[in-house]
Parts: sequence; C-alpha cells; structure tokens
Amino acid sequence: VFTVPGGRSNMLVHVKLGVPAEVSEVDLDEVAKVFPYGKLLPVEVVPGGLVFGCGRVVPELGDEDDTALVVVAAVSIGYHDPSEPASGPRAWDTRDGH
Repeated sequence: VFTVPGGRSNMLVHVKLGVPAEVSEVDLDEVAKVFPYGKLLPVEVVPGGLVFGCGRVVPELGDEDDTALVVVAAVSIGYHDPSEPASGPRAWDTRDGH
C-alpha cells in the first residue's frame, strides 16, 4: 500500500464474493468493516462458494446441523491518479513497471 500514489486514502479496493445459493443475504456493511482504509468500491456478489457437511455441530454458535458455508473472496487494489485523464478501469502489466 505504500507504493500507491496518494497512500492508503487514495487506494481503491475491489471485492468480489462467490456466495453459495443457500445464502439468502450478504451483510455488505459487515464485509466493509474488514477494509479499514482505502475506498471500497461496490462489492460484487456472484454465485459460487461451497456448501458441505463438515461433521461438526456447535450449538453455542447457533449450528442446527453440520452444514458449512464457504464464501470465496477475491480482493484487488488499485488507485486513481487524478493527474491522468479519466479512462476508466484498465489492467496493468507488471512487466511494464506498474
């Protein structure tokens, strides 16, 4: 994050979540809390993840059965350089020094 021009406050955070169909709702406010700096772009929620029987039931955590739900999170960071003309999102090739 120290190489992002403008530092942490100029960093853009993009999150895409792969969520199992069994999940009816994702609390995006809770998701946002794990990113303490930068500007969180709108979080994308797409079908994905995993549901499986884990073999453990922990009633103290509200478990009713041994179903485990796994959400996959893809997180990328970037930045907007105000000195560059607005050109929209683009990919950088690290071989070019970016």
